[in-house]
Amino acid sequence: MKKWMCAFLLVVLCGFQSCANDGWFVLFDGKTLDGWRASENAGTFTVRDGMIVVHGERSHLYYVGPVNNADFKNFEFKAQVKTEPGANSGIYFHTAWQETGWPALGYETQINNSHSDWKRTSSIYDVVNVKEAPAKDNEWFTQHIIVRDKHVIVKTNGKVIVDYTEPENVERPEWPGRRISHGTFCLQGHDPKSVVYYKDIKVKPLP
Repeated sequence: MKKWMCAFLLVVLCGFQSCANDGWFVLFDGKTLDGWRASENAGTFTVRDGMIVVHGERSHLYYVGPVNNADFKNFEFKAQVKTEPGANSGIYFHTAWQETGWPALGYETQINNSHSDWKRTSSIYDVVNVKEAPAKDNEWFTQHIIVRDKHVIVKTNGKVIVDYTEPENVERPEWPGRRISHGTFCLQGHDPKSVVYYKDIKVKPLP
């Protein structure tokens, strides 16, 4: 088969998203928010210079695109992230679209290097809380989330910060939906004083 035909089939199989031979799919095209949907205060999310800029009132940007039908159980997720001083954000997984409020389903991996909330970057919020920031404001860092069944690993710049296995029959009365399941990803806009940047967002579905 000719190389151009192979490339065309690869694009089709990847749902018109970029897909590398190693199984990674690009979720953000660097130009638009195609494949993403913002909840309340959609203006919190804009695109500039290949980045998603998060700045404004509380809002959450959900991935609703074609890759895996926006439904992931086991996966690797990577993004490049940069925070301005005092910023707070998060990357949710195993969550689902909702129009308002903090996501009721899924885990939040915290993005916070200097906000007044002491739970720092790579925390699995209110499940495994990290006190020391593994990254710095005003510098790009790599956030890498790996989920296999009940096992979650969160890395910052290649270093394992959280290694967590969810217990069987876990109960969290304050966060009943915070448990391993399946679902999509979303990025958090926390408050008007927070400015956070995301780029190079990609996922590798796992069996």
